[in-house]
Formats: sequence, C-alpha cells, structure tokens
Amino acid sequence: MSHALTLPRMRSFSPVLPVVAVVALLALPVSPDGEGGAGPADALSALVVLYCVIRVLRDRRRPLSRTAAVVLGLPVAGLAVAATGAASAAAGFAGMGRYLQVFVLVPVAVVLLVRGRSDFRLLAWSFVALAVCQGAIGVHQFATGTGASYQGEEIRAVGTFGATDVMGMASVVSFGLVCALGLALGRAPVRHRAVAAGCALALLLPLALSFSRGAWIATAVTCVAQLLLAGPRRALKVGAVLVAVSVVLVGGFGVGSAMLQERIGSITQVADAPDQSVTDRYTMWAAAVGMWRERPLTGVGLKGFPEQRDAHASLALSSGSDTEGAGAAFRRQPLLSPHNMYLLVLAEQGLIGLLALAGSWLALLVCALRGLVRVRGSGPGLDCALVACGLLVWQLTDFFYADIGGPSTVLTALCFGLVAWWALVGGRFREASAPCR
Repeated sequence: MSHALTLPRMRSFSPVLPVVAVVALLALPVSPDGEGGAGPADALSALVVLYCVIRVLRDRRRPLSRTAAVVLGLPVAGLAVAATGAASAAAGFAGMGRYLQVFVLVPVAVVLLVRGRSDFRLLAWSFVALAVCQGAIGVHQFATGTGASYQGEEIRAVGTFGATDVMGMASVVSFGLVCALGLALGRAPVRHRAVAAGCALALLLPLALSFSRGAWIATAVTCVAQLLLAGPRRALKVGAVLVAVSVVLVGGFGVGSAMLQERIGSITQVADAPDQSVTDRYTMWAAAVGMWRERPLTGVGLKGFPEQRDAHASLALSSGSDTEGAGAAFRRQPLLSPHNMYLLVLAEQGLIGLLALAGSWLALLVCALRGLVRVRGSGPGLDCALVACGLLVWQLTDFFYADIGGPSTVLTALCFGLVAWWALVGGRFREASAPCR
C-alpha cells in the first residue's frame, strides 16, 4: 500500500525535481578565492532550460498563453537594443545571456515545469530548506568567529557564499523566510503551518547576523505586506509574536545586540552621517544617472557601467571594498555596479530597457495580486498567493539596494519563475491543481 501511494506521487513531482536540484546545489560551498561568476547551479539551470525546450518540441503545442508570452518576453526588446550598443560583441553577448537567464529563460522553464500548486509548494519548501541550511552555517560562523570580517571581527554570517558575496546568504535566508511566512499564513494542515511558522521564526536570527541592511528593509516590508494581505487580525497576532521573538533574541540573549543596534541605527543616518559604504553607493548612483543622461533612450550598453564608472563618478568614490574572512584572505574588491537594479538598467539599457523590464515586473505584480484576491475569500491556494506576492515584493524592494550578480542570482531567477507561474497560470483558477497551460 505504501509503495502504491508513493510512486504516483513521485511521478507527479518529476517535472519539477530538476528545479529543486538547482536550489539544492546552492548549498555547496563557493571557492573562497572565486570571482562570483557562474557556478554549478547556473550550469544546471541551463540544462533545465534545455530540458524544457526538448519537452516543448516533443509535445508540439504552444507552451505559453499569449499573455504569458508577452509579459515574460517583454524584457527581450530592451536587451536587444542595449546589446547592440555594448562596447564589444563579447560584452553584449555575455550581458544579454545573463539577463535572459535571470528574467526570461529560467522563469519560463519554471512556469512550464510547475504543473500545479503541489509543485509550487514543493519548490517553496525547498527554498525554506536551503535557507535553514545556510542560516545554520551562518549562525555557527558568528558563534565561532569564522565568518566574514565585520568591524575587525570575523563574525558576519555569510553561509557557504564566502566573504566575496556577503549578500548571498542574506538573500537566501530572506527568500526562505518569506516562503515560510506565506506557507504559515495559508490554509494548509495545522502541522504544516506550525512547521512553516517555526522555520520563519528561526530564520530571523541568521538574517540579523548577516548585518545586511538592504535585506532587513526588504524583508520587513515584505512581511508586513504578507500579513496585511492575509488579513488584519492575523497581522496583529503574528506581528506581536515577531516583536516578542526579536526582543528575546536581541534583548534577552544579547545576540550581537551592540553591533545590531549600531547597524540598525546606521539606516537612519544615510542622509545625515553616511558611512563610506553608503557614500560609495550614492556616488555610484550619481554615476549611473550621469550615464543615462548621456544616452537616455538606449543607455551605454550592456556591461557598460564598469567601463564608464570612472568618467562619471566623483572623487568621493573609494577604490573598493575590503573583504576578508570565511576562509578567504584579505582582498580589495572593486565596485563594478551601482548596487541598484533600477539605476543599473537605466544606465546600461536606458528608458527603453527600464520600461520593458519594469513593465514586465509590474504586470506580474498586478496579475499575482488579482490571483490572491480570487483565493483570499475561500478556496485553496492562499499560501501560494502569499508566497508569490511576497517574493516579488521582496525582490522589487531589494532592487533599490542591490542588483544581480554572484552565485545566488540563479535563485532570483527561480523566484521570478514562481511568481510568473502564480501570476499567469496558478492564480487564474480556483481548483487545487491548476493546469500548466
């Protein structure tokens, strides 16, 4: 009897298992001296895309609806224009390949492979599992002093991503927390919701120890949005629990309280007394705006920001940021991006590229919220809606402080895939398992 129940379930999950494998590969340690380029997860994501192409050719039918094709294909227009304006053909090809991977190809593959809400939940739980794994490593790094360097001490939690990608673990933990909170606020069995709530609370600690202000802000905004979308009563209850846990962690146990308070306080000082990292960011933002003003419609071309930076940046920009710890020696890491996705797109792709890319994201947000409204009153799928809307809100908020790059970028592509499935497929139906096309 047990085999009869298990085998069909495994067969039903088989199309999405390669995507789960991509998530699992992100738990592998990154080389301490690596340059943050493509890794095993990126390679497997390319194979997943190839697998989807073979499935589409074999089935001989239109894989996406017209709406899905337009929304997901919209960024291609801006990328094509920006690629022609790149400084070299190699730079244009490399830049276009990365953007297509993150915002078009991998999301389309996820849409095609997720066959229903059970597959969606499986991927969401894989995000939570990865976050718990990376978070546990990060807490151990803080406790043992084996993390990345922060204020002269090697205590910054970075997981397996190392000192060269200090935002990697923070992003992974944030995604897992958002997924866990969405699953906990849904209408799943009580046991499942209790486990999800426990994971969400546990992930608060490694998120705090990442010392990532951008991840903190994006996660706070997203959690508030998820709670409000789930209902005001539930928002008050869960909000009270989160505040209590935060007070216990920081006040009761003194988990990095002094450094956390200083880091939190620095968020309010970004205008009056910014530190050097904030000054560098403001300077690069100004440089990105300067590039856009020169070529407002098409930008300076893909991969053009690093080459044009010195010509537009003021003397306030430092030579780079110091990275050390977590198994890596001291090195000076150059500042090659504005750490703002919107300004990066504006500088390199101009208004055409920004409107195309942001238009696709806005369409996904509207469709995802419409799907949430359909299932909020009654019926299954509320957890999927909250996860999808939460992931998109987190990403769009974080893009004000970060851009794509590093080994964890492939997880951003998977997030857009989950959002796209709910917005363009799953949220359009009331059934427990929506068709893929």
